[in-house]
Amino acid sequence: MNPDLNKLQSYPFEKLNKLKAGISPPRDLSHIPLFIGEPKHPTPEFIKETLINNLQGLANYPLTKGEDVLRESIANWLKQRFHLAHIDPAKQILPVNGTREALFSFAQAVIDRNEKNPLILMPNPFYQIYEGAAFLAGATPYFINCPANKNFYPDFESISEETWKDCQLLYLCSPNNPTGAVLDIKILQKLIQFAEKYDFVIASDECYSELYFDEQKPPVGLLQAAEQMGNKTFKGCVVFHSLSKRSNVPGLRSGFVAGDAKILDKFFLYRTYHGCAMPPPVQKVSIAAWQDEEHVKENRALYREKFELFFNILSPVLPLQMPQAGFYFWMHTPFEEELFTQRLFEKQHITVLPGSYLSRKTPFGNPGENRVRIALVANVEECEEAARRIRRFIEQL
Repeated sequence: MNPDLNKLQSYPFEKLNKLKAGISPPRDLSHIPLFIGEPKHPTPEFIKETLINNLQGLANYPLTKGEDVLRESIANWLKQRFHLAHIDPAKQILPVNGTREALFSFAQAVIDRNEKNPLILMPNPFYQIYEGAAFLAGATPYFINCPANKNFYPDFESISEETWKDCQLLYLCSPNNPTGAVLDIKILQKLIQFAEKYDFVIASDECYSELYFDEQKPPVGLLQAAEQMGNKTFKGCVVFHSLSKRSNVPGLRSGFVAGDAKILDKFFLYRTYHGCAMPPPVQKVSIAAWQDEEHVKENRALYREKFELFFNILSPVLPLQMPQAGFYFWMHTPFEEELFTQRLFEKQHITVLPGSYLSRKTPFGNPGENRVRIALVANVEECEEAARRIRRFIEQL
């Protein structure tokens, strides 16, 4: 067996199950799960109808590159959403079966194992797929803390020049999971300059980009930052987008990667062997979803309502900070995060995720300590009830 498999840690939800084992919550309170980032808003009817109406596509093998009209729909969306002057749907876009598999496999296509000390840099806390991708690609993960005193931005100033020289791939997550921080255009452009200087690739996970609070201020994207600084070929830049959160279809497994044509050409070669082409019915649904914005606006409105309710109920008793985007609260706890999670489940039948399960200890500390991630994915009524129960729990401490 591949010895690198032994480097993989248990997934956060496995750790959570062990943490809760043997605890008996109140039977008179229904369980409210706020630990997993799985959208619970209804899937739009037009998406379900499109899938049903295109089941005949199951009779055909799909192309790894996907249908031309799918890539053209994605290109049009990118141009409108991120104000891009041009992006080539034939060379700069690839459909993928959800960003999770693409983020993981991308590292294997990018990393040169022949180099002495290949590093993959990533934010800390982080999406655990980045760490696993590093290990299975033969690289070493390097964690960049995202401290509260820097607005939860990765502390790029703490990185030495030697580390930048060894970096082959930098994972970004903006809006960030779990902090909700959004990297501004100046930071993105500085990182693009670093990528040019030190010869590494930037993989920007932007799957939460459509969940924001101000309709006039959507989060900026990596390709947008690149083009505005004159990098019109998006050299060294690749973005990852998904329909899961945007359109409430996590089970559809539909997303795309876009950016540097030279990098995507090699990633396409990898994917032809990987055998991960998107099924034709899913492609038809994806075309329809990327062409419609109304359902996305309705989705954002629901999240805005829940965040406002949750914040207003809890902020008087907790130092709660609103995220810039996404659907998580990165909440500071009054005591150790694992014990907080256990006691909240025991007393109020609510499940949250300890922040330390999403982070790693570094010489600069562990940014997940005394924090929990709360996913506001349940309906409005459940989120309001959860906030009231958490407040009751805090007030009874």
